[in-house]
Amino acid sequence: MENFKEREIDWVVDATRDLLINVLNHRPFLIKPNHLELGEIFRVSIENKEEVILYARKLQEMGGRNVLVSMADQGAVLVTEDQRIYQGDAPLGQVVNGVGAGDSMVAGFLAGYLRTGTYEEAFQMGLYAGSATAFSKELATLDLVRGLRGSQRESGCIGESFAGHDNRRKSDGRIKGEMKKNGQIFTD
Repeated sequence: MENFKEREIDWVVDATRDLLINVLNHRPFLIKPNHLELGEIFRVSIENKEEVILYARKLQEMGGRNVLVSMADQGAVLVTEDQRIYQGDAPLGQVVNGVGAGDSMVAGFLAGYLRTGTYEEAFQMGLYAGSATAFSKELATLDLVRGLRGSQRESGCIGESFAGHDNRRKSDGRIKGEMKKNGQIFTD
């Protein structure tokens, strides 16, 4: 892990409890527990996105820079190192096989981030890729991932001191988000 730090290489961890905790002090770029694994780490039962956000922030305090938490049919939450929160429901579809959905979410996140450099696109691509795999007998295809882009029910960005948000889509399909930070409201 120190080699990554010295070379300024960002890296990702998708591991269970002890393995994940043991690498947090090395400040991984992305960690991706599911909500059950997140609950195991803190010995709690996590039932909703608000609780996910609370415990994802605790993982950040322990060293994780960006925390992406999958929640099966409840969607996912991303808490970024700049304190933005992205949350989205899973696209509508029939679950065929959940094996590999979390790995596909990580792959989609990285593909979206490397393509655009934005957390919004990374989050959306991760959510679509993970869902597309869950809706398939095998791993998702790019065509299926692209097909889900228009079917997402709800997603948005809220800031650390969020007091309300508007998560409607813009005409180009991107999320319209509102963030309140330091008393100012920023809209996208």
